[in-house]
Amino acid sequence: MALEGAAAIVAALLVAGVVGFALPRPLRHLIAQVSVGLCAVGAALAFAALLAPGVAAPLAVPIGLPGSGMTLALDGLSALFLLLVFAVGAVTALYAADDRAPTAPLLPVFIAGMALTLLAGDAFALVLGFELMSLASWGLVLTSGERPETRSAALLYLGMASVGAACLIPALLLLAPVAGGLPDLQFAAMRAAPPEGWRAALVLVLVLLGAGSKAGLVPLHVWLPLAHPAAPSHVSALMSGAMTKVALYVVIRVLFDLCGAGHAAGWGVPLLVLGTFSAVLGALRATQEADLKSVLAASTVENIGLIAAALGLALMARSVDLPAVAALALGAALLHVLNHGVFKTLLFLGAGAAQHGAGTRRLDRLGGLVHRMPLTTIAMLAGAASLAGVPPAAGFASEWMLFQSVLAASRIGGLALQTVVTIVAALLALAVALAAAAAVRLIGIGFLGRPRTPRTAAADEAPPRVRRLLLGLAALSAAMGLLPGPILTLTAPALQALLGTGWEGRIGPLAIAPAGEGPGYSAIGIALLLAVALLLVRVALRRGSVQEERRGPAWNCGFAAPPDWLPFGDPLTQYGAAGFAQPLRRVLGTPLLGAREVVDMPLPGETRAARLAVRERDPAETWLHMPLLRLRGALSKQADRLQFLTIRRTLVVIFAALVVFLAVIAWLEAS
Repeated sequence: MALEGAAAIVAALLVAGVVGFALPRPLRHLIAQVSVGLCAVGAALAFAALLAPGVAAPLAVPIGLPGSGMTLALDGLSALFLLLVFAVGAVTALYAADDRAPTAPLLPVFIAGMALTLLAGDAFALVLGFELMSLASWGLVLTSGERPETRSAALLYLGMASVGAACLIPALLLLAPVAGGLPDLQFAAMRAAPPEGWRAALVLVLVLLGAGSKAGLVPLHVWLPLAHPAAPSHVSALMSGAMTKVALYVVIRVLFDLCGAGHAAGWGVPLLVLGTFSAVLGALRATQEADLKSVLAASTVENIGLIAAALGLALMARSVDLPAVAALALGAALLHVLNHGVFKTLLFLGAGAAQHGAGTRRLDRLGGLVHRMPLTTIAMLAGAASLAGVPPAAGFASEWMLFQSVLAASRIGGLALQTVVTIVAALLALAVALAAAAAVRLIGIGFLGRPRTPRTAAADEAPPRVRRLLLGLAALSAAMGLLPGPILTLTAPALQALLGTGWEGRIGPLAIAPAGEGPGYSAIGIALLLAVALLLVRVALRRGSVQEERRGPAWNCGFAAPPDWLPFGDPLTQYGAAGFAQPLRRVLGTPLLGAREVVDMPLPGETRAARLAVRERDPAETWLHMPLLRLRGALSKQADRLQFLTIRRTLVVIFAALVVFLAVIAWLEAS
């Protein structure tokens, strides 16, 4: 029933999107309201499927390639991700309930594409859903504004989506066994004949390129910090909270399920290394960005890196027959998928509310929103606590499990692999510390302190519907942090389906532990200890402080007294976003981001002010994307020459291409 119901919801979302384009603009907000109901029902069906685990019989759909149709399937892994997609889809559609933009009907199409990818039981359905998701999200980004940077971000996003498709399709064809002269695209046939040797290595590379470009893994992440700020807030929330997770689902489905388990321990090293570098680079960029949504986009790269690193550890542990370590690492990855999907949706929607209330997203123009937007600030604090990974917030439990799996991975392989794991542990610790610094900077600069502009000083609190939505997400995130055990039980069907074993530790309503008798993590216990400690500190301060009241002039860092037209004081005297980022930029930004500070000092006698300019560039742009752009330009020039060839030379080129094509086909059939 769950599979048929989910398939019907996907069809209804597609119909709603098509009908939405025919509706007049004043009625297009009804599409979002319909999407809320459909996604809520879909989330309930996915949750019911997780409570009653089992592999449903595949569902044949008479739509697909000529002579065949699509196959839809639902198991523990797809149900877990489907729950996240429909839940985030319902929240974002509710946030956009008043959206009457021309692109409003693309929202249900976007959600339907993600859900179809998760329900795919064959390669055609997976590619169809993946590309439908990409095109719908590209349309939402492209038409969200007329600024040149929006167009550039959408163009880059479309290019990365094309690269993803160009890599994912051949990866699935390499997995498909040939039957009757044609590849069998059913997942069941692929599981029965997993790839070996060079085929397995090539599938690994192509999947990491194809799905990693959509997930935001380094070095294919450059589109993400540009596309998220360009898109509307609810679209950014859906892209970060759900779409990147669908790309990770494709990685898990192919590498854990379709490729089988008979691989060497090094099978998971590329994913582990890419995830680690993604975590460090994303967290560092989050400490440097000046735009509120750019900070959140960079932190998405960091969290995707943490999940990918956990998946790499799980692959390595499964290869050397360590099921307990594999279950611990994979459980950490799946738990962080759910946690990050919830709190990043909260943060992006809160950033949209802050932009609407204060008129800007730039950190150096915000400040003091806690006074004008207290409820929005409380919700953002809850999300930032999870982003920082502090207990007992939602992000801590999954990160704690990740580090437990890293410590347990010392038994994997020989000295070379153990050295890699040791370096990874240090870099992941650095990434988590940088993420905490980015969260402190985001809240401290953007929401605390004094307003930096008159517009921010007159900011308006979010509308009641948005406030209720943000506080509800904050409460859900807090509940997931305090009760990680019940959330972790939702991952049990996926662990059983992928590893053949479940969680071997202890899972309870109050505590989780990687080993049955070993020490564990109790979020509620830590929360009570922190509350008692804060209470004792408050009592000690009240009893030990001087009772007499003393007044004196406030120190203003050496600046003159502010004028009367600045009632909150001169904003230049308080710590800003650039000042917070400078120490980390000088220590880590120079080697990792190529950061340079250029000081323009006035000559003696000049009255102009000195200027400090900061130049930095992502290393992926310098070492990968710019050379590829230059190569594309060179190939385009050579291709342009083809239109000026004579008929004789044109026939020679066509004949040579045909010979090469037939040679490749013969080699593939022989191998």
